[in-house]
Amino acid sequence: MSWDPVYRLVQQIPRGRVLSYGALARLLRLRGGARSAGRAMAATPSGKGIPWHRVVGERGKILIREPYASLQKKLLESEGVKITESRVDLKSHLWAPSGKGRRAQKPARASRAKGDSKRTKRA
Repeated sequence: MSWDPVYRLVQQIPRGRVLSYGALARLLRLRGGARSAGRAMAATPSGKGIPWHRVVGERGKILIREPYASLQKKLLESEGVKITESRVDLKSHLWAPSGKGRRAQKPARASRAKGDSKRTKRA
């Protein structure tokens, strides 16, 4: 599987903003959810300008291990992101993409016509 869609979306996160792994997975409808987003971010190629440090846990928690956790904190703080006890202040720094073509929620289910059911009656 190519992680290019993940990296393209992460490149859109502006300086001083963050997105959670779960939100990233929902926006791209990744199978496996936040864990898949985490795998994609762990495989981020270096030197491609992908701001991996702007992706955090659901409640703003820095989830990666040292020494990268310290680097992530340092990079986020250099962008003006407030971090307290390894958590980003999401009220101030959470990013919501404005993509008009992107849908963050699942599509509405089609309603069934009256009388339709999943089960068929046997004669």
